[in-house]
Amino acid sequence: MSGESAAGPAAALSEADREAAMARYTAVLGPHLEDNQSLTRAAAAAGVPLRTAQRWLARYRRDGLAGLARSGRADRGRRRIRSEFVALIEGLALRRPPPRIATIHRQAARLAAARGWAAPSYSTVHAIVTTLDPGLLTLAHEGPAAYRDRFELVYRRQAERPNAVWQADHTELDILIVDANGDPARPWLTVVLDDHSRAVAGYAVALGAPSALGTSLALRQAIWRKPDPDWTVCGIPDLLYVDHGSDFVSTHLAQVAIDLRIELVHSAVARPQGRGKVERFLGTLATELLPQLPGHLIQGRPATAPQLTLAQLDAAIGCHISGTYHARAHSETGRAPQQAWLGGGWLPRMPESLEDLDLLLVMVAKPRTVHRDGIRFQGLRYSDPTLAAYVGEPVTIRYDPRDLGEVRVFHRNRFLCRAICPEHAGEAITLKDIETARRARRRALRGEINERIAAVPELAPWARSGRVPSPPGEPRPPRRSVRRLHTYLEDKS
Repeated sequence: MSGESAAGPAAALSEADREAAMARYTAVLGPHLEDNQSLTRAAAAAGVPLRTAQRWLARYRRDGLAGLARSGRADRGRRRIRSEFVALIEGLALRRPPPRIATIHRQAARLAAARGWAAPSYSTVHAIVTTLDPGLLTLAHEGPAAYRDRFELVYRRQAERPNAVWQADHTELDILIVDANGDPARPWLTVVLDDHSRAVAGYAVALGAPSALGTSLALRQAIWRKPDPDWTVCGIPDLLYVDHGSDFVSTHLAQVAIDLRIELVHSAVARPQGRGKVERFLGTLATELLPQLPGHLIQGRPATAPQLTLAQLDAAIGCHISGTYHARAHSETGRAPQQAWLGGGWLPRMPESLEDLDLLLVMVAKPRTVHRDGIRFQGLRYSDPTLAAYVGEPVTIRYDPRDLGEVRVFHRNRFLCRAICPEHAGEAITLKDIETARRARRRALRGEINERIAAVPELAPWARSGRVPSPPGEPRPPRRSVRRLHTYLEDKS
């Protein structure tokens, strides 16, 4: 028999069936066909009956190696059982919640007794249930979401060139650092990844849950040129692929995407497969870099005491990205991410200036009115001589939450001036500083209130009863008699 005719069935054999077929060929048919040994002698040497050896030889000549594999019975689990039983058993097995096979067997036996049929055995019912399609069982028992995640094909988006598609995602890092107050805190990381090269375009580390500002800072670093000459990834992407986080669906990010001509695409809800590339990088960072740093969390507990500040953690992540991750070959692309991003040489699309980029990404816009003493915002006052001609006019201010020392003022979409806070001229005061000061002031006032209230009972014990005592030597005022209401005649006596 030709090798081509046997290739099809043999290629479909499982590893176990192929090993079983080769064992039969080597033990019996090989000595007969290759060494010219008689089939009787070869079968006797292998301890196989002659009739079995003859059947193997016939099947081998007809089907090749596939003919020597053990073939299960096509009617296994369904022999001598009526089609009604099969339909009943399969229907019961697909119900939700999934019943036990023993329950299905009892129900099938009751049906058989009612119809006067022979009841199926437990092994027959078990065989029918266990041979059902796993995808069919998953869809019936766990619903379409579980079936989709386990059995549906996943389309993996692959950008054809650098900066065609960027992916962005957040993760809470498994590490504790020391915050500004010296307390342990767990930071968040936002990463922007180029889909084509797998190069990291930008990232941002922050304390607190992901926010629009954190996403904007990561995009700012991703788009603008890096100070590190070895990290050349930059430019404006054609498409940004994100999830449905509150910061990713914010109006601010949508406006930025329109201004920079970026197509903003959100992944399907509860479908993280499309963001697998950026999530794989986050997993690599969690397994390679974080275990080497102090404060790394293992099962929710730090292996060592936290020592790093937020700035030190930021620097460690940046060094790992540019020095290690970008320099080694990626397992899927076969090229170093930095080299793959550079390609054959090309020019990325860039904003005109970093100042323009900051206006779009970092600066938050708020409507305000110009008063005679300037613009009031967050309890601060901002002034500039240019504002003298716009008293009473509505304006829009843009401010950097990281530095409230100045705001930029726009009137009817036209830039007017930079207004500064005279009380903090030359100082970098942040929105977080103001909020912290507000909370501290409220705590101080509450403490003062509680302290003064607590001193009242010590100075005036009568304050508990609410009765003010008369001064010493002063007669008490006469007690007013209260007339009683007489409801019965006997009450007057």
